Amino acid sequence: MFIYDAGDGIHLSLLTIQNAEELFTLTDTSRDLLRQWLPWVDGTKTVEDSKAFIQQSLHQFSSNDGLHAGIWFSGRLVGVIGFHKIDWHNRRTAIGYWLGKEFQGRGIMTRACRAMVNIAFHEYKLNRVEIRTAVENRKSRAIPDRLGFVEEGVCRQAEWLYDRFVDHVIYGMLAGDWLQG
Repeated sequence: MFIYDAGDGIHLSLLTIQNAEELFTLTDTSRDLLRQWLPWVDGTKTVEDSKAFIQQSLHQFSSNDGLHAGIWFSGRLVGVIGFHKIDWHNRRTAIGYWLGKEFQGRGIMTRACRAMVNIAFHEYKLNRVEIRTAVENRKSRAIPDRLGFVEEGVCRQAEWLYDRFVDHVIYGMLAGDWLQG
C-alpha cells in the first residue's frame, strides 16, 4: 500500500476500486474544466471507466512501472497525480496531475507535486522528473514554475486535444538540483 503525507491536511494514496464512484463524480463535476486540457475526459462516461483506470493504475504500480495516487484533502478525494511511466534504465519519469474545479487555487497541487518529486528523488532514486503541459494552460504551468523546474523547451503540436493540436512546454528537474535546493 502507498500513503504519503504531503502536509496541511493533504495526503496521497493509491486509489482502490472502492474509490471508483467518488473518482467518477469528481471527474464528472469538473468535466468542462478538465476537458480543456486532458484528452481522456470524453472517454470517462461511467463509474466503470473510472474502475478501469484504477485497475490499470494498480497493475502499473504492482509492476513497478508507475504510480498514480488520489489526492486527498481533509478526507475528500480532490484530484489525481502520478508518474505516467518510470524509465528505470534512464532513471526518469514524468508527472501528470489534475484537480477538481472546486479545489483549485488552494496550493493543494503544488504540495502534491512537491511530494511526488520527493518520492521520485528520495525513494525511487530517479535522476530526472519532467512535467509537460499545454503552453496555454497557465494554471498547470504555474506548478513547475513554483517548484523551481527549468523550462526546457516547447514541443510543437505534441498532443491532439479533441479538435486541435496543442503545443507542450517541457519542464525538467534533476535530482542534483532538487536535493541541493
